[in-house]
Amino acid sequence: MSTALGSSANISPFSAWLLATRPKTLPAAISPVLVGCAVAWAEGGFDLVPALAALTVALLLQIGANLANDVADFQRGVDTQERLGPLRVTQGGLIPPRQIVMATVAVLMAAAVPGLYLVWRGGPGLAVLGLIAITAAVTYTAGPKPFGYLGLGELFVFFFFGPVAVAGTAFVMTYHLTRLALLASISMGCLVTAILVVNNLRDIDTDRVAGKRTLAVRIGRVATRWEYSGLITIAYAMPLVMWATRTSQPAPLLAWTTAPLAIFLLRRVWHVGGRALNPVLGGTARLCLWFAITFGIGIIL
Repeated sequence: MSTALGSSANISPFSAWLLATRPKTLPAAISPVLVGCAVAWAEGGFDLVPALAALTVALLLQIGANLANDVADFQRGVDTQERLGPLRVTQGGLIPPRQIVMATVAVLMAAAVPGLYLVWRGGPGLAVLGLIAITAAVTYTAGPKPFGYLGLGELFVFFFFGPVAVAGTAFVMTYHLTRLALLASISMGCLVTAILVVNNLRDIDTDRVAGKRTLAVRIGRVATRWEYSGLITIAYAMPLVMWATRTSQPAPLLAWTTAPLAIFLLRRVWHVGGRALNPVLGGTARLCLWFAITFGIGIIL
């Protein structure tokens, strides 16, 4: 028995379900909504109820995507005993695949409840985006042609965690799509995408063997490291662009106080690989959250 499977015997059912939600990925869902709320506040339209609804939808969609990914990657043979990342519950035999599928459906249906409230506020355009978001959460790794296996993951993550999450959150409160919201969304889209890039860089060998043609598999390690570096650079450049284009005052540059963590992560990405990238993955998620908090405070100020 492998070490991972052996250690899984000591995990309680509650801990197994908590593990299935992948708590360390949830900052990726929270951070763009926080920035969207900050934009709405700066534009005089912040409203607590739609803000909480947007946050709930984002969290539930992220959890639903994590559950779908857990069972789909196992069934496709991607998650094996050679996996370098944290234990997956289906792979480890902690929860049967059928229960994960049922939980995925339940979580996505739950997301539709606050989602309908947001559609009522924002109009039919949000309904279309919501349906696309739910479909994307499932088809990232599931279905006949999952786009995560085709090298399109970064594109979808940037779009949904950037413009859709940030500008969409602001829109349901202000009813306006502004330059401030769009520029702010670029930073968040880049940072959340960087989380995926580290994940794919770590798994490049096992994904290649399993036939999962992520962008990292297609372009190789060096180019993937440059991709990560470029995303971090763009994220930190956007507050300066916002100031230079008179979209905001210089206060969003407060996000630069998180630069030491970003520099540390950049150095690690270029010097480690495989399982040693797991702390970089978690660190990038924390960077995303701290950037969002400082960036949001700057936007409000």
